[in-house]
Amino acid sequence: MPLMPITDSMFLMVESREHPMHVGGLQLFRKPEDAGPDYLSEIRRRLLDRSEVRRAFRRRPARPVNTMGYAAWAEDVELELDYHFRHSALPQPGRIRELLELTGRWHSTLLDRHRPLWEVHLVEGLRDDRFAMYSKVHHALMDGVSALRQMQATLSESPDERDSPPPWGGPAATKGVRRSRRDPVSLLTGARQSLSQLAKLPGAAVKVATEAFREHSLTLPTQAPKTMLNVPIGGARRFAAQSWSLDRVRQVATAAGVSRNDVVLAMCSGALRDYLIEQRALPDTAMVAMVPVSMRKPVETGASSGNAVGALLCNLATDRSDPAERLKLIHQSMRNAKRIFKDLTPVQALILSGINVAPLGASTIPGFVNNTRPPFNLVISNVPGPRKTMYWNGAQLDGVYPASVLLDGQALNITLTSNGDNLDFGITGCRRSVPHLQRILTHLDTALAELESAVA
Repeated sequence: MPLMPITDSMFLMVESREHPMHVGGLQLFRKPEDAGPDYLSEIRRRLLDRSEVRRAFRRRPARPVNTMGYAAWAEDVELELDYHFRHSALPQPGRIRELLELTGRWHSTLLDRHRPLWEVHLVEGLRDDRFAMYSKVHHALMDGVSALRQMQATLSESPDERDSPPPWGGPAATKGVRRSRRDPVSLLTGARQSLSQLAKLPGAAVKVATEAFREHSLTLPTQAPKTMLNVPIGGARRFAAQSWSLDRVRQVATAAGVSRNDVVLAMCSGALRDYLIEQRALPDTAMVAMVPVSMRKPVETGASSGNAVGALLCNLATDRSDPAERLKLIHQSMRNAKRIFKDLTPVQALILSGINVAPLGASTIPGFVNNTRPPFNLVISNVPGPRKTMYWNGAQLDGVYPASVLLDGQALNITLTSNGDNLDFGITGCRRSVPHLQRILTHLDTALAELESAVA
């Protein structure tokens, strides 16, 4: 029975009916030309016959040791794959609208803690002869980036490959349990290196403080205004999704001399501005987004090497009506935030990032969200995805739309991923607090068109 890291346990402890703590994703596929009427049924039948399952997909929480939560994972030795892998059909007329409504309902429901914490739904009935797959996995098992990588591991570059691994399989799947050993000397070395990084943290904190208070170029958690998005949330979700050409975003970035991510943030800024104007709720001061950014150093070794994510705060300049000016201010805000982190190790960056998100830890305290300013207004995350056209059992991948976690005080999340020649946006919102969520898609399209005109 493996012990549960404190991070895993925390995701389980904070979960409630109003705050499901799973990440998800909706994938759209185009059937191959030779697909028969039983194409999806045959795929499901074949995949259910495969016994290879990654260890993460066999894990469920062991019985709580006390009222405070869980201390260990248990392994489900009699996994019911047909419970976790489900076959569904859309109601007529089978539009994307019906698919997104169904996705929102699935994303609203809690996972059963008596079973491994994941589900995959194979969906047919789209009127254009495509099909979809919605999957969700608890954040205690896997974060959004890991979930996307797991999905990519099941894809192939060849449309002729008809034996793709199941979503719960992939290269790391095994039939048995294989325990790994770690050298005690390497563990001790890693601990010493981590302590060394922590010892340097006060100097890093001084650098941040100097930048923030003397140069006034760093966005702080205290600067985000209160908006209609920063309220206590319910458990029901809405989900919206759409794709845009990566080439359009790249052309704007090149013309303006900024990064593609800056353009994406400017798209979101323009869309939020127009949406809140419609709702008569645009704040007078600029909104702030938390932007997860990779903090991996190219030449690092030891315990601080590997993937690391920092939480940067970006001034979205929603108080400015000129799209070119918004893009310029967003670029400056992101450049200044990244400059602060460039000399830090991942350990230091992660700890300092915690300053930006720390107020969320108190969001479950009654009255806290209603009576305090938010540390930021929403999360906007850009996750790398497939760079080429990919296939799953002969079906071409048309879209990858992430569905994320919401918390009290954070009623909206925008996550996007690259997919070949497109950028695929997934927007998750609290059903009660964010009305007409699909309007944000229209405003994203308008915002991109305005940016193209502004830099032409």
